[in-house]
Amino acid sequence: MEETRKDYRLQNWLILIILALVWGSSFILMKRGLEAFSSSQVAAIRIFVAFLFLIPIAYKHLKKDLLVHWKAFLGMGMCGNLIPAFLFTKAETGISSSLTGMLNSLTPLFTIITGILFFKAKARWQSVTGVLIGLSGAIGLVYFSNGNDPARDNGIIFSLYVVLATILYAFSVNIIGKYLRNVNAITATVWALMFIGPIAGIYLFTTDFIHILKTNPEALKALGYVCILGVFGTALSVMIFNRLIRNSDPVFASSVTYLIPVVALGWGIFEKEQIQILHFVFIGIILGGVYLVNKK
Repeated sequence: MEETRKDYRLQNWLILIILALVWGSSFILMKRGLEAFSSSQVAAIRIFVAFLFLIPIAYKHLKKDLLVHWKAFLGMGMCGNLIPAFLFTKAETGISSSLTGMLNSLTPLFTIITGILFFKAKARWQSVTGVLIGLSGAIGLVYFSNGNDPARDNGIIFSLYVVLATILYAFSVNIIGKYLRNVNAITATVWALMFIGPIAGIYLFTTDFIHILKTNPEALKALGYVCILGVFGTALSVMIFNRLIRNSDPVFASSVTYLIPVVALGWGIFEKEQIQILHFVFIGIILGGVYLVNKK
């Protein structure tokens, strides 16, 4: 029994790291997509591509007996994918991709708050303390990574788009944890995207998406980046995220957003941005918060 628990803990940490790498890189992919398409088009492409990717396996998972969970599937899709996709790409038109990724660290805090207020969840003081410590590290990273960024002072509205997205993420995490814990992770993802995918597709083809593809020489490359985002950053990652929630708990699962700033910092090094010792200090604080959230 003890060995099984250790295996699960190791598996959960591996999933957490993989998700951090994928989602931490997603903001760069959004930025590349915005080089040719509007923010709403990038969001719609991302969701529609994820939907198309899952169609071949949908028939295995769309069972009638699961229709009883349709509200939860819809809530998961709308709050965890569709609306945040539009909010994040809109935010990146006004603030940097790294700042967007760092602000995403608010998700665990809102996961606890929404869980207590709306889902009758009980939070240990240790978890709350870990969330606050991790959040303080994320705030420090945001502040010191954007010291010369005018968006820090002028992009309040765009930052609020990210805050709203994290609140919606928190609702999605709690919905999965409370109502879909016994539903297979792939099945839940398929159902959610079957609800929201057609919505994204209908919207996309009412825009000038086709015209941009035909006239903008950068469009195909930008589309490629967003397709990667849709397949890996949405379809596949949501599956393993749902599994993580089932194997651990919503608070630990949402702690992946603490590690996203670490990945963003890695992209900063790759892009030859100036890195300071304080950045690594705040990364240590973030990891300490994740440890407290998970510590029994």
